[in-house]
Amino acid sequence: MPGYGIDDVPHLDLDRDEQASLNSHDAEQATLMAEAVIQVAENDQIIGPISKLKAHQGTGFFHRAFSVLLFNTKGEMLLQQRSGEKVTFPNVWANACCSHPLHSPDEMDELDAMGVKRAAVRKLEQELGIDPASISTDDMTFMTKMRYAARMNEEWIEREVDHILVMCADVEIQPNPNEVSNVMWVDHDAMEAMLVEERGPEEAVAPWFRCIAARIMQPNWWVHFNDQKALAECSDDLIHDMGDITYMLPGAVGADLLTSIMEVKPLIEQRIENSLKASRHERLGSAMMHLIEGGGKRMRATLPWLVGKAVGDTHSGLLDIGAAIETVHNFTLVHDDIMDDDELRRGRNAVHIEFGMPTAINAGDAMLAIAFERLVQAENLEPEDVAPLVNRIAWMVRRVSEGQQLDIEFEDRLEVSEDDYLEMIEGKTAVMFWICAEIGARISGADDDVIQLMADWGKALGLCFQLMDDVIDVLSDSVTLGKPAGSDIAQGKRTLMIIHALRQPDGPVKDRLLAVLGKGELVKSEALADGLLALAELGSVDYAKNMAEAFHKEAHDCLNRLHETPALRALRELTDFQLARLH
Repeated sequence: MPGYGIDDVPHLDLDRDEQASLNSHDAEQATLMAEAVIQVAENDQIIGPISKLKAHQGTGFFHRAFSVLLFNTKGEMLLQQRSGEKVTFPNVWANACCSHPLHSPDEMDELDAMGVKRAAVRKLEQELGIDPASISTDDMTFMTKMRYAARMNEEWIEREVDHILVMCADVEIQPNPNEVSNVMWVDHDAMEAMLVEERGPEEAVAPWFRCIAARIMQPNWWVHFNDQKALAECSDDLIHDMGDITYMLPGAVGADLLTSIMEVKPLIEQRIENSLKASRHERLGSAMMHLIEGGGKRMRATLPWLVGKAVGDTHSGLLDIGAAIETVHNFTLVHDDIMDDDELRRGRNAVHIEFGMPTAINAGDAMLAIAFERLVQAENLEPEDVAPLVNRIAWMVRRVSEGQQLDIEFEDRLEVSEDDYLEMIEGKTAVMFWICAEIGARISGADDDVIQLMADWGKALGLCFQLMDDVIDVLSDSVTLGKPAGSDIAQGKRTLMIIHALRQPDGPVKDRLLAVLGKGELVKSEALADGLLALAELGSVDYAKNMAEAFHKEAHDCLNRLHETPALRALRELTDFQLARLH
């Protein structure tokens, strides 16, 4: 039987936990998860070796792959059904051979795609028993590349830059049953029929092959299957961006919120860093990066991608949009800290403390300009989509500024109504969630009803988020918050809790709150702690929590009206995020 052991190929030692995660899998397949595949960036630039397990487990990492489209001289294409013993994507139907070049000089050779071709010869023997003497790398034509992600379940994911090869050869096949459970030769019509059939998880077509067959493969590939010169004329040097195609797999299970964010967070942060560090002035660049380097959940940044994945088609342009919006968000935080006289943000000095007031103001201004630069350079956007996108985000920035101005004015107003407060937080906080969700739906190709539904969800989510943020400010400690606990009360901010408390009858409890409200640095920590207790005793904390829960329900009601997809799990968990912080 054709095959090889792990000692025959480049591999990396798995630690005890990694080995334990494979205990329930076939021993032979589990051993091969130590193969050293090639980790790459989005542009297919080699980063280094990575175990096949690490490349596919949890968030996964982009790695180099290949797909062989093998024709016989009758013009039929070979399909294989992956063995049920495979760790990832068992039983799915795909093209003749889908695998990975390994981290070795021979298989990293990029001249004429020779590395992936050599890997293809190796795997055609290992999986299908095809004698290497009966085929040659000279028989293979490199056609193009595609980049995609496809999650099988909570634990396993494919994230590949896939090199697509076409070859024609009449070969003898002796499938390795540990790799391949079935094969068939199909003509063009039979392949098309497979793509439109209703097929269950045990007979599903692999998501990556669906992309190749439906989005990448041109009719001329079938016409010229045995003409390498003509095939070469159909090839290109592009990396076709398929985005996340998990929804193409029947029975796929979506990842949780944290995993879903972490899948793309590094890609977004790299975009932000590339933009902000492009400044010709080192100190300005450092000031702009200060809050970014301080961490952050990146919920707004990842939201266009998360929404797009749930309701439509994703592509890297959503990551560019997310990077632009996160840059805008951090610009507002720089200026907020100046206006609020807050010295800490994310557990470190605020930008104006670390770099001085003039540089902080200048850095914020530059970040806004850079955000729009990133926006208009976003990939995969149609030219006619750019102007409406810029206009929508510009409107968002204006609403954020209006909300912040209301927040400033409220500190000097004796009477602030609930409606006033909701208008303020709609602009200051909710509008970012609203526009991120709306744009994610629109750019992913959702229809108008879904776009509006996601906008409504984002708005309700943002209102809930800010209400709960206010509550958390009075219930958490400074270490948890990364800023002084109760700072909103000391600064006299008119949160919903304060508005509710000021409506209560005069008395000793209310007097304890008034003793610290708006007193700033003059208030002692003990008095501030007592003022926070008074706020709770007046029922104001529960009042704000109840309103937050009403917006929380409204957001869930929006999600419940959507067609069910694996990616909805992350949006539901995001909807619960702020409430979960209190439990």
